[in-house]
Amino acid sequence: MTRILGIETSCDETSASVLQGEGDDVERKSLVILSQDVHRVFGGVVPEIASRAHLTSIVPVVARALDDAETSLDEIDAIAVTYAPGLIGALLVGVCYAKSLAFARGIPVVPIHHMEGHIFATALDDRDATPPFTCLLVSGGHTMLLDVEAWGRYRLLGATRDDAAGEAFDKVAKLLGLPYPGGRPLEMLAREGNASKYRFSKPMSRRNAEPGDADYYEFSFSGLKTAVLNAVNASDGNHRADIARGFQDALIGSLVEKTFRAALNFNRDKIVLGGGVACNSALVSAMRERVAELGAKVYAPSPRLATDNAAMIARAAFYHYAHGEHASLDLNAFASRPLPGLVAA
Repeated sequence: MTRILGIETSCDETSASVLQGEGDDVERKSLVILSQDVHRVFGGVVPEIASRAHLTSIVPVVARALDDAETSLDEIDAIAVTYAPGLIGALLVGVCYAKSLAFARGIPVVPIHHMEGHIFATALDDRDATPPFTCLLVSGGHTMLLDVEAWGRYRLLGATRDDAAGEAFDKVAKLLGLPYPGGRPLEMLAREGNASKYRFSKPMSRRNAEPGDADYYEFSFSGLKTAVLNAVNASDGNHRADIARGFQDALIGSLVEKTFRAALNFNRDKIVLGGGVACNSALVSAMRERVAELGAKVYAPSPRLATDNAAMIARAAFYHYAHGEHASLDLNAFASRPLPGLVAA
């Protein structure tokens, strides 16, 4: 029975988790997530503040994760840590701590790409969320559409050309006078809106698009954001809920249509969502309705596993650890790094 301690510090959550199991039969023994609410004052994450907060939090967070799992470092087989992508100062806190801990205990450290962690996260909620499947990753920093033929083999079909979906949510929420982070407040406000009042176009969703077209799987939300800005300015502060509904419907419509295309063309009967936006109930409902004709099942993570968390990092590490992959002590952190395991599209 393998037991892995995961550490995640890529942005503004300090998180640690202990998982145990073998193969795809993995059990979460603990998960601690400490969020830095101070960033709400500034309307966005301040990198230097995030890094300093990780420094003061990482030791007690890891200790609490071990206590909750009723285990000790002597029983840990490996330490998994996010090494990319993210805020470089924040990442370095986690990487340096993980390397020091692993060296002191004489166990390997397994470096994990943050977005690969999101691919694995949903499997902790539902063990049927295993390859092959179509995967949509939607977070504050990334929007990616992947065909996952096996763990460790990812075909990147499309990504955002500008704003990520979560970033678009935050920016539009700010336009509407909502607090940061804006995803959840905007979703709640949109529930009160009239769907027919503002019908924004679904970005990059041409009906005559065909496989092979440059924009067939790609995303873009900058134009939608500008349309919302114009609507807000023209509304004189009125119709906030209607605008929120129109924006959310258009953005989700684009995400759903591109995912449907991927599932259809690669003949997948599983669709796995990952990232902070993946727990948006309107997205999950729209996705399930759209792919029903394919007989495909949609797997979405719980809110706790949709956010940045160490459990998903440890879960991804089970695959890499089983394949003998680990890092040397010169492991570094990177603000940007390609997803590992990419195969030709």
